[in-house]
Amino acid sequence: MAMLAWNVRGLGNKDTVRALKNAAFKYKVDIIFLSETKQKKRYIEKIRMKMKFDNAFYVEPDGIAEDKRKFWETLVSFRNDVNAKWCVLGDFNVVVSPEEKYRGNPFDQNSAKWNYEFLDQTYLMEIPSSGGSFTWSNQRCNEESILEKLDRILSSLDWNFLFLKAISIIDVAIASDHSPIILLVNGVAKKSEKEFKFESRWLIEEECSQVVKDEWENKDNCPSRGTFRVKLRRTRVKLSKWNREKLGTNRSLAGETMQQIKELQDVPLSPDEAAKLKDLKAKLLKTWESEEMYWH
Repeated sequence: MAMLAWNVRGLGNKDTVRALKNAAFKYKVDIIFLSETKQKKRYIEKIRMKMKFDNAFYVEPDGIAEDKRKFWETLVSFRNDVNAKWCVLGDFNVVVSPEEKYRGNPFDQNSAKWNYEFLDQTYLMEIPSSGGSFTWSNQRCNEESILEKLDRILSSLDWNFLFLKAISIIDVAIASDHSPIILLVNGVAKKSEKEFKFESRWLIEEECSQVVKDEWENKDNCPSRGTFRVKLRRTRVKLSKWNREKLGTNRSLAGETMQQIKELQDVPLSPDEAAKLKDLKAKLLKTWESEEMYWH
């Protein structure tokens, strides 16, 4: 099981929706939590249907909640009323140590204190994350750059014992100032030999039909070569090889681009680096756009 949490204010932008779809596809996400979207239920429902999620719960946007203390108290009260294994993920809107902040206003000890009190009263602990040190950026350069870790995943001890392999990942921030955070409840699955699966995207590649034709008609002086079962098996092998050699390149480049974005979004940027980051995101979005029709 995998979960995704994202404070995503630009969900009305098609690039942001595309980024959401990619993250859900990449991590095989089962549950998605979107906060501060500023979008009405009708719009979010359209996205849900396109992504083919069966169920949803919505809270309509209603102003801005600014009382952090009340937020913590509400969570503590809820935790005391519900005695169950807990896992909480999302934007907690607080930096808990100076190391989780780069520039901006001085570290707020009071806000951190509220967080520590909350952890003490609810017996929750943070699941360490990989993929970066910060989850939010003001997206400015040089001395105006501010980076913070505001998004995290917390869980109770009994939940941790139940899911010992659980890991947290900070994903790339595309078309939003926050990064999505991913919870892989059972850790990273081991790679195994995959069953052959014909991909619909192959149909628009002219070489695909030629690969099938060449292998299907090639008897290669082998008596058993002409049987239907052998032809089918041989064609599967050829298509798999062709897919790796011809089409696997795009996915490899997309992976490299995402890694470059991750490295840049975790440090303060010069104007040149900010321009490079913008170009990398545009490149990645273009790759996703070309493959979007196959994600479903």
